[in-house]
Amino acid sequence: MKSLQGEVKLNIPANKAWEMFTNNETLGKISPEMLSGAEYLEGDGSPGSLRVFKLGPALHHFVKESVQKIEKVETGRCFGYEVVSGELKEVYDPYHVTFSFAPVPGKEEEQCVAGWKAEFEPISPTSPPPEKAKDAALGFLKLFETCEAQ
Repeated sequence: MKSLQGEVKLNIPANKAWEMFTNNETLGKISPEMLSGAEYLEGDGSPGSLRVFKLGPALHHFVKESVQKIEKVETGRCFGYEVVSGELKEVYDPYHVTFSFAPVPGKEEEQCVAGWKAEFEPISPTSPPPEKAKDAALGFLKLFETCEAQ
């Protein structure tokens, strides 16, 4: 299986970033242009739950919707899921994503490093790596800072 990852430093504590990422209502307010909404179709966010991300107009050229089956939750640290339907599933199978939030040593109450990692298998040998997904995810995570300031 192939993988792609990236990270971004945020000027908010890891526990705040975690709360924002796991709260569907907050997530939909960070940047409706990028992510217009998130909701649980089944379950409460624990492993086995189904969550849908409805992506905003800024990403419609790439992905409109992504349904995820939550695989792993380490409270305050990481959140992993497999995409089970949506445009990404048409290009990669499987497509697993993990978001992580780690405090910056010495600045635990001020900063964290937010990570994104995808593990995937392209359906076609000509399918490119999901660079757009990485860039969109990291850009969206960076916006957590501006939402925090409001």
